[in-house]
Amino acid sequence: MAAKRHLDDSTNDQDRPDGKRIRTTPSIATVIREAVMVKSMQNLCSTLEPLLRKVVKEEVELGVTRATRSVIYRSPSMRIQAPEDSCLQLIFSKKLSLPVFTGSKIEDEESNPLQILLVEIREGQKVPTNLPSPIKVEIVVLDGDFAQGDSEDWTSDDFERKILREREGKRPLLTGELLITMRDGVTAIGDIEFTDNSSWIRSRKFRLGARVAQGTLQGRRIKEAKTESFSVRDHRGELYRKHYPPALEDDVWRLERIGKDGAFHKKLTAAGIKTVQDFLKVSVVNPSGLRNILGGGMSDKMWEGTLKHAHTCDPGEKRYMHREEHFSIIVNAICQVVGAVVDGQSCSPQFLNRYSRGYLEQLVADAYRNWNRLEEVNEIRNENALLTYDPVAQGAMESHHNNIIHPNLLIGPLDTGPAVEATSSGHGGFNNWAQNMTYLPMAVGENHAYRSTQDLSSDDDTTSHQFFSRGY
Repeated sequence: MAAKRHLDDSTNDQDRPDGKRIRTTPSIATVIREAVMVKSMQNLCSTLEPLLRKVVKEEVELGVTRATRSVIYRSPSMRIQAPEDSCLQLIFSKKLSLPVFTGSKIEDEESNPLQILLVEIREGQKVPTNLPSPIKVEIVVLDGDFAQGDSEDWTSDDFERKILREREGKRPLLTGELLITMRDGVTAIGDIEFTDNSSWIRSRKFRLGARVAQGTLQGRRIKEAKTESFSVRDHRGELYRKHYPPALEDDVWRLERIGKDGAFHKKLTAAGIKTVQDFLKVSVVNPSGLRNILGGGMSDKMWEGTLKHAHTCDPGEKRYMHREEHFSIIVNAICQVVGAVVDGQSCSPQFLNRYSRGYLEQLVADAYRNWNRLEEVNEIRNENALLTYDPVAQGAMESHHNNIIHPNLLIGPLDTGPAVEATSSGHGGFNNWAQNMTYLPMAVGENHAYRSTQDLSSDDDTTSHQFFSRGY
């Protein structure tokens, strides 16, 4: 009975007033099991520690690298190439060569490959710059109405929306080297060409655009480039395209306002004016006669445009001499006087200013009519003397000039056709000839002659003689 009472008392220790419990002793099995578990945990930790250190180190380094890049791109205090008040932009270095035809290589206005530059815009100024590493640049076609005028205010989304694709069933709108690499802030575009004209869109014009290829550069935006708007014509029109500038040997219809097989072309051909060189020679020797050939169908504005275009032609370096007994003139390929020789002494066109224009007109007209008989010279003799005053040569010319009588000059075609009488009203100084003289007619074109007595006192450059080359 006493043992049972003792057991009951031990099971109810929690009800004792002092709140104390009797602590039991663990078994030997429990002690051994716990010891094994601690040893296993220590071994596991020893095994995992190197692996965990390596993983933590890699993650920390990656996090530091990302944070550093973020600071470089976003923190104004750490930007080196692009401060807060500047931006980077791609630009085309020069304008395009126009017009543009399908299937033809696209070049700049100097017939060189197009170039794209990277510039930094600061306070309205575009300064060439570069990036530390190469970037890829994509060439695209834009609608011609994108960012009209000088507007530079557009976003990447605006640019994206204006990119044009080919029409359904057509080849890619632009073909060639459309993805190029930019190094040191500059890159050249290779052979690219359009496969379709621009008549099918509302603006009827395209632009070329350039942007950094997606995925090439992360972080700060580089603004896109765009060209001026332009039309693209079918290659069939290239057969009739004008040349800028025209060449001497070009057909005369290559000039502005003169269409191939059109009315003006037929009139000029009928007058023996078939090439740009023919046109220029007559425009120098007889501009009024040339104007009359074209007739009233060509307005003064059209005439000025045609003449201006023609005179962008390079006359070249060839020189021709028309010889007289004591006095010879040297002309270029379009019959402009570039020098003279008096009794073997060279002199400049300025030296001739004091002498009668009538006599000089006669010499130039003779040179024009006898063009195929002129002597080609490699260079002007004693070129330094062309800019000097030679009293010996002057005296020889004065003597020769005083012996010449030219109130009436007969100038006509070389061998056939009627001669045309010309009157010269006065033989004053060369500087006053425009006020004193009526126009001297001469042959215009092969086997053609024209009569004209129009007053040359007009201030219009297009109706005045251009005897002397402006290069001298």
